[in-house]
Amino acid sequence: MKIKTICCIGAGYVGGPTMAVVAQKCPNIKVTIVDINASRIAAWNDNDLNKLPVFEPGLDVVVKEARGRNLFFSTDIDKAIDEADMIFISVNTPTKTYGKGKGMAADLKYIELCARQIARVAKQDKIVVEKSTLPVRTASAIKNILENTGNGVRFQILSNPEFLAEGTAVEDLLKPDRVLIGGDNSEEGQKAINALVDVYANWVPNERILTTNVWSSELSKLTANAFLAQRVSSINAMSVICEKTGADINEVSKAIGMDSRIGSKFLKASVGFGGSCFQKDILNLVYIAKTYGLNEVADYWEQVILINDYQKNRFSDNIVSTLYNTVSGKKIAFFGWAFKKNTNDTRESAAIKVADNLLNEQAEIDVYDPKVNTERIYADLDYLNTRSSEQNRKLLKGQSSPYEAAKDSHAIAVLTEWDEFKTYDWQKIYDNMHKPAFVFDGRGILDIKLLEKIGFLCYKIGSGAKV
Repeated sequence: MKIKTICCIGAGYVGGPTMAVVAQKCPNIKVTIVDINASRIAAWNDNDLNKLPVFEPGLDVVVKEARGRNLFFSTDIDKAIDEADMIFISVNTPTKTYGKGKGMAADLKYIELCARQIARVAKQDKIVVEKSTLPVRTASAIKNILENTGNGVRFQILSNPEFLAEGTAVEDLLKPDRVLIGGDNSEEGQKAINALVDVYANWVPNERILTTNVWSSELSKLTANAFLAQRVSSINAMSVICEKTGADINEVSKAIGMDSRIGSKFLKASVGFGGSCFQKDILNLVYIAKTYGLNEVADYWEQVILINDYQKNRFSDNIVSTLYNTVSGKKIAFFGWAFKKNTNDTRESAAIKVADNLLNEQAEIDVYDPKVNTERIYADLDYLNTRSSEQNRKLLKGQSSPYEAAKDSHAIAVLTEWDEFKTYDWQKIYDNMHKPAFVFDGRGILDIKLLEKIGFLCYKIGSGAKV
């Protein structure tokens, strides 16, 4: 089967970049990305490519080349489903906040709504591809909904999880480590798998396209994120010991990273990991383990989350204790709000938790992030429901300049590893702060010796240095 038209339901951080690259590399395939969020679709269609709703280096170039040629963004979901040979489901699967599995299980209501809409609209056979990160055996639920509509349409369900790192998503899509496709072992299932393989084969070498059964594909995504998060929590746990003993976590990381059995990636100590995937997927894995009565397995993976939360709380506690055990009425500048550099995604950002803790202590916070607007920051805090919206807006302000954010502040907390933070005139920043002036480097990116020479009192995670 040769794919001529693709529909992707969901125009977010996964669906948008993924389908843009597919369109760029497959000019003979019509790719339509649909979403119920009209303002998001309008932003994807905006002539000003700086207004794309997703910021990723290089994404604007990809969109510019393909948009209007064979890449389209629309709110007409029914039409796109009807015309498509292959439908990607790339909607949000947040952790449940209610009912059974609250706080751990994935909320699949958006996946089910997509499946029911596809079943209602489809008039001919379709290949449906899970792109969202999903629990094992979700494909069977989707298949059950699609095959019991009574309209005679036949569906094949594939699992094609994304392995993108936000901030390098376009590069990851253009040169992936691997593309994973899971499907049925039946003849029709294999044809569907081959159809998707042929799409990726337009730019991905065959040896990097891995095919499995659908259950292995679904579980592989959860496992990959769990392993990566585990490494971050492991090195962060060691950073605490470094601070107590006088060791330097950067030196420890380098030493163990040179062991070929371990490798150097994901051994950077920090204030904690964030993003939409790590915590959600580990909690999902914990829930699956508990569902099968594997409590020891669940406890093991849950500890990865507990260490991450501990690291965030430890960072904010250190700010309070250093500032003479009170931050009430003191201004603290946040450099960064996104969960990592080169993205405007703030989901589960360490900055949110650190800010929440400090605001509970009546601190005043000014935030500067080059890609995150103030309304997004307020939305993140309001979602926690710790304080009223009015209190959040009274205590926290967004600034368009790092110098304005730092002016008259008592301390600076670095929460995102934006490269530009290294290039600032730190003497100018110091001159306009209250003295003593503190810097808490939660990402380990600044030249501490230079800052100390200027006059700053500095703390860097895992350095053993004391402010």
